Amino acid sequence: MELPKNLLSDEGSPDFLNKGDNAWQLAAATLVGLQSVPGLIIFYGGMAKKKWAINSALMALYAFAVVLVCWVGWSYRMSFGDKLVAFWGKPSVALDEKYLLEQAFLGYFPTATMVFFQFVFAAITPILIGGALLGRMHFGAWMFFVPLWHTFSYTIGAYSIWNPNGWLFKLGIIDFAGGFVIHLSSGVAGFTAAYWVGPRTTNDKERFPPNNVLMMLAGGGLLWMGWTGFNGGASYAASGLASLAVLNTHVCTAVSLLTWLALDYCFFGKPSIIGAMQGMITGLVCITPAAGVVQCWAAILMGVISGCIPWFTMMVLHYRIKFLRRVDDTFAVFHTHALAGSLGGILAGLFAVPKLCRIFYNAPDWEKYIGLGYGLQTGRTWAGLRQMGIQLLGMGFIICLNIFTTTIICMLINLIVPLRLNEEELEMGDEVVHGEEAYALWGDGDRFENPKVNSVYDADEYPSAMSKFSMVPKTPSELQMV
Repeated sequence: MELPKNLLSDEGSPDFLNKGDNAWQLAAATLVGLQSVPGLIIFYGGMAKKKWAINSALMALYAFAVVLVCWVGWSYRMSFGDKLVAFWGKPSVALDEKYLLEQAFLGYFPTATMVFFQFVFAAITPILIGGALLGRMHFGAWMFFVPLWHTFSYTIGAYSIWNPNGWLFKLGIIDFAGGFVIHLSSGVAGFTAAYWVGPRTTNDKERFPPNNVLMMLAGGGLLWMGWTGFNGGASYAASGLASLAVLNTHVCTAVSLLTWLALDYCFFGKPSIIGAMQGMITGLVCITPAAGVVQCWAAILMGVISGCIPWFTMMVLHYRIKFLRRVDDTFAVFHTHALAGSLGGILAGLFAVPKLCRIFYNAPDWEKYIGLGYGLQTGRTWAGLRQMGIQLLGMGFIICLNIFTTTIICMLINLIVPLRLNEEELEMGDEVVHGEEAYALWGDGDRFENPKVNSVYDADEYPSAMSKFSMVPKTPSELQMV
């Protein structure tokens, strides 16, 4: 019996290609991309103070674009290519069709699909770092920071943990979709960079209200739904493991959001929409390193923990520890990403199901990938303790790596471009920094000059009416609108 023509292999559909897996992987990558563009763009743009809306959105948009150029130019193969040293790959381009159409190092789809899927992970990481730096970082410094940090920090973490040749991968670390590689690294790097850039103005620190709460919610919604691809795509197949990862992701997130909301209600008497967003993010981050390798009841427990501990550190400890108060982390990336990512990695080491880990990692070795809870239950306590030790080792490596590299990068950039905007720019925001404003409404600061005669109104008889129809353009954007 012959196969249907659409299942026969040919030059464009080689024997290794699974069309279902390839379609899912491309869809998952697109969902992750939507978390950044437009998700974090409108999340930051809505959550920032009005005078910083454009700057916040543009920092995210720039990072997404420049990382793609770096990714295909040299950094994909530094992360997933041939070994240079135990923690880093050899830099090389990912542009040749012969290379891009061959089978990826994991999964039944082309390398081109893997390049795109891993790119959207690489791109969102510096955007998350930007959340700690909004409202004062010089945009020129940001333009240098993103490609440098991506090249000398992200690629090292990705190679060490996700590349089959990486030293932490060989030890058996569990990081299903980036709790360490993406969230812990971005949280630590963001906090470190915030220390070197310095704080916002006193007025901005004391009062930094969202300029558009509904737009913030829309961006948050794209983040939540986009996480279906973030964790669901990490299995590299349209499989049952992907389904489990997706379900665990949404269950943990919902529980974390509700936990944070309940704590706000109990201790402050008012449920906060910003608090709900923070609880949502900590839930998404916490489940990420464990999404496809834990039971659904464990995802519920992780949601409770990710709603409680970051809430306590953000709402209580932050105001009691002098160093935390000193570092101006604009959107609390340290709490929502560094801390929640660490919790997720530790809880993955506790709750990881050996069978699910063997399916995901394709590893028959029973002495690897055993959560401590299952190790105690099955009499493999040493294996469970070893797994927890590896998780802690990976966490320490990522923390040290990002403190060191981020510090060096910030010091080098400061020799070329100031890390921080000057006082006039800090006071005025987007209008001075970009020559644009997020909301150009009449009567809201626009200067109208030199009215021109309109066919409906006579300038001498109706001078006030004429001022509404003409203004001298001040920026390239206004020139395009006039």
